Amino acid sequence: MFVFLLRRLAQAFFVMIVISIISFAIQNKLGDPVQQRVSMTVSPIERAQLRQQLGLNDSFLVQYWRFAKKAVHGDLGTSYYYKAPVLDVIFKKLPATMELAFCAIIIVIFIATPCGILAAIKPRNIVSKIVVAFSTMGLSIPIFIIAIFLVYIFSVKLHIAPSFGRGETTNVLGIWDSGLFTKDGLRHLMLPSITLAFALMPIFVRLIRAEMIEVLQSDYIRFAWSKGLSSRRIYFIHALKNTMLPVITVGGIQAGTLIAYTILTETIFQWPGMGFLFMDAVSRVDTPLISAYLIVVGGIFVTTNTVVDLIYGLVNPTVKLANHGL
Repeated sequence: MFVFLLRRLAQAFFVMIVISIISFAIQNKLGDPVQQRVSMTVSPIERAQLRQQLGLNDSFLVQYWRFAKKAVHGDLGTSYYYKAPVLDVIFKKLPATMELAFCAIIIVIFIATPCGILAAIKPRNIVSKIVVAFSTMGLSIPIFIIAIFLVYIFSVKLHIAPSFGRGETTNVLGIWDSGLFTKDGLRHLMLPSITLAFALMPIFVRLIRAEMIEVLQSDYIRFAWSKGLSSRRIYFIHALKNTMLPVITVGGIQAGTLIAYTILTETIFQWPGMGFLFMDAVSRVDTPLISAYLIVVGGIFVTTNTVVDLIYGLVNPTVKLANHGL
């Protein structure tokens, strides 16, 4: 297990280096840092002096090495617009995005899992057919259409939930402004979290259904039936346990992808999270903030996938044996 862990950590480190190189290279393609820092009245001589001071005349490798040394110490630059360290700006918005993603994952777990199991156990049931039909439709409908539909029904017509903003928040341990502990915060979380959950739910319903059907046809399940075990024990202990192995892998990848999906969701609902911040940075050509966002999101992807690999290695010992060449 220790060797397995070292290999995963080494792979994660290499991926983060690649992400940092790409993110840094993007900075030079989005605009001129000197032009974004000074006014139009500054003379060309002063601009040239500033370029020299910023080290923009150095080679790409020299500039990246300077950037990497600062990044190791937690310095990814200063936002042109906010006039503050970019990590401070991003981490200030991180709680809103994490809460949105967390609520969406909870919705997916408690709806997709029973729906997928029902569709596998009773495929001819009318409810199962409806579930499969909706999962097929869900894969085809863009997320912004779902968001607009939910806003029209629950906000415009029924006035159940607000259509934008985060609502009232409360401070947790002095480091986290949370909307999970206030009624107004939960009402504001309702529509964006459901919208985000709809982006993943069809995938998980179909995956759980397909894996469950395959597992139910295996020999050890037939043996369990022949022993006279109860259907509940067979379905929810023996079959579901092995169904969850591939779901864990896909779930970890999709959990990281969820951060990317929040860009569109947060923009539609004006949710003050990282995705909305990124779109704001793009519109203002705030290159240090854009670059830092890509590195942070890449780090979340890498961390999530590494943790999932480790969990999968603990649940399924054959993964560790394969990595040892056995």
